[in-house]
Amino acid sequence: MNKKFIAASCALLLTGAQLPTLAQAQIKIGFSAPLSGPVAVVGQDQYDGFMLALEQGGGKFGGQAVTVLKEDDQLKPEVGNQIVRKFIDKERVHAIVGLGFSNVMMASHKVIVDSGTVAISTNAGPSPVAGALCAANVFAVAWQNDGSAESMGKYVQEKGYKRVYLMAPNYQAGKDMLQGFKRYYKGEVVDEVYTQVGQSDYSAEIAQLQSAKPDAVFAFYPGGMGVNYIRQLSQAGMLAKLPNFSVFTVDGTTMPALRDAAVGTTFGAMWDAALDNPENSAFVAAFSAKYKRVPSEYAAAGYDAGRLLDVAVRKAGAQFGDKRALAAAVKAAGPEFKSVRGPFQFNKNNMPVQNYYAFQVAGVAGVPTVKLLGTPLPAHADSYQSKCALR
Repeated sequence: MNKKFIAASCALLLTGAQLPTLAQAQIKIGFSAPLSGPVAVVGQDQYDGFMLALEQGGGKFGGQAVTVLKEDDQLKPEVGNQIVRKFIDKERVHAIVGLGFSNVMMASHKVIVDSGTVAISTNAGPSPVAGALCAANVFAVAWQNDGSAESMGKYVQEKGYKRVYLMAPNYQAGKDMLQGFKRYYKGEVVDEVYTQVGQSDYSAEIAQLQSAKPDAVFAFYPGGMGVNYIRQLSQAGMLAKLPNFSVFTVDGTTMPALRDAAVGTTFGAMWDAALDNPENSAFVAAFSAKYKRVPSEYAAAGYDAGRLLDVAVRKAGAQFGDKRALAAAVKAAGPEFKSVRGPFQFNKNNMPVQNYYAFQVAGVAGVPTVKLLGTPLPAHADSYQSKCALR
């Protein structure tokens, strides 16, 4: 066998070994969220929104085929941590999306930061991660926890309510929400009540609320917690006589169950199906057609995460496999992709700068309908950015 033949054979073998790698080049994404239990709808909406964006891209982000690995964190920090470690160490994903509730995200935060893997939260925006624990590879495409609550604090202050009662579950996001409300509300806080995460019976707390006789109540109860809380307020006759303000309590995930019980409530959010812009109209129509339900803000955040990654992977080009390059591309993609919420960009701490709106549920021809009241906090940046060392 001559040397030229051997050289040619080796060249063919090398080419053949490379071709499958090039042909199979793809983005691998780990998606983690609560997909069981009382808040499963919150995680499912994020996932469905994300997968809709991927479907609209033909199964690709930035021209690269995408594989999505889905895991249920069960709203348990230790489970979420195990999932993240699996995504990073075993699956070697390019990005992690979802990240669960704030308590789950905080349990995995150091592992994610140390790995350098790009992580995009579609729900949690804990204050420590917005501040001193900010990292170049960790992004929140949904919100910094305080934002929506800050908008309600400002709205309630402007409406002149003198005495307000506060309620939330006892975990990081609950504390962030009430702190955010108080940052903009300057009246008297009658009481600040923290309940168990996942609690379903609020009869004792509602009795205390009745006894306190405030001018209004502000609460944060996502998913099934919100359904139980509002229903029990309604059954106690409190919704008819006490102005009710909330965040992540009356929304697209809870309205189908609450229906008439939600009428009259006012809530703050960075998004609702009621927003009138071309991107949102198209998203709501597509999501409703595919999943046979109206999307929530969680679905909107998941959808935007997919659209953000589409732009970021395209910007990263051949370097999409480089962790730092992909993180830089995600940051740069912030103001470029068309968000369904309206204007969007990342702050220096990788938290959103965005509008926070006030909405109210009204009864229109016997049907609960959300209407936009205003924008208490336009182009709002969170209150923790000064503690972040990033530029």
